[in-house]
Amino acid sequence: MKRLRITHLTEYRYREPVVFGPHRAFVRPREGHDVHIEGSLLEIAPAASIRWVRDMYGNSIALLEFSEPGETLRVRSEVDVAHYDENPLDFRIDPGAVAYPFRYPIEDQTDLIPYRLSAFPRDGTALQDWLLQFYKPGQLIGTFELLSRLNTAIFQTFRYAMREEPGIQSPAETLARGSGSCRDFATLMMEAARIWGFGARFVSGYLQIAENQHGATHAWTEIFIPGAGWRGFDPTNNALAGSQHVSVAVNRDPERIAPLSGAWSGPADAFLEMHVDVHVVAL
Repeated sequence: MKRLRITHLTEYRYREPVVFGPHRAFVRPREGHDVHIEGSLLEIAPAASIRWVRDMYGNSIALLEFSEPGETLRVRSEVDVAHYDENPLDFRIDPGAVAYPFRYPIEDQTDLIPYRLSAFPRDGTALQDWLLQFYKPGQLIGTFELLSRLNTAIFQTFRYAMREEPGIQSPAETLARGSGSCRDFATLMMEAARIWGFGARFVSGYLQIAENQHGATHAWTEIFIPGAGWRGFDPTNNALAGSQHVSVAVNRDPERIAPLSGAWSGPADAFLEMHVDVHVVAL
């Protein structure tokens, strides 16, 4: 078991006071048998009411309603978690799904429909052409081997580029540019897995980069494998999601789980800058 403290600070700065509309914050990790929250603190400035809800994916969302204008919007979260998933290879695949291609069990097919539908349908042809180097129709290959091969290929083929601007590159854009951020690589792997018929979803959360050092917001992909359940693949680091990954939100559409989103009103040139600081350290 590993205990981590995650500190996440986001600040938006303006030239003069502006009025903040409702905001949504994804900062609370997803709890389960693998992750337990031991303590948490959420600080908001200017003053705001906080209402917690769960969306249809089971994500915890902090809904923020501000009562006064300000020159700075500041959201600081501190969470202590106990992480029990220290061996990402500790799973068993159902015998019928050990080799690809396979069919999902009838009882899973209906629930997996949203996760098998492309979020970028116009990119299908470009993705299919790119994927032919890993799998051609008629082949028989180990399911985990195929997904690991894809994970490694994204890591080795594309150049990592930190992107400060919001939004996601489409898979076709990432293929054309040969570079992207972690959220772009996670989206590429998610959409590629869907081309092959897998149920796949986008994950946003935190990554412990090194023991007792700084961390980062991060994104990776979860793919549903019969018997193993949702398994995390991190193509940015050519890794399987384990105790260094802490999931905050999942969704079939990567655009819908930004850590902080909302609106403000004021002069068009009022916005100055955004600052994000994340620390993930072992306790």
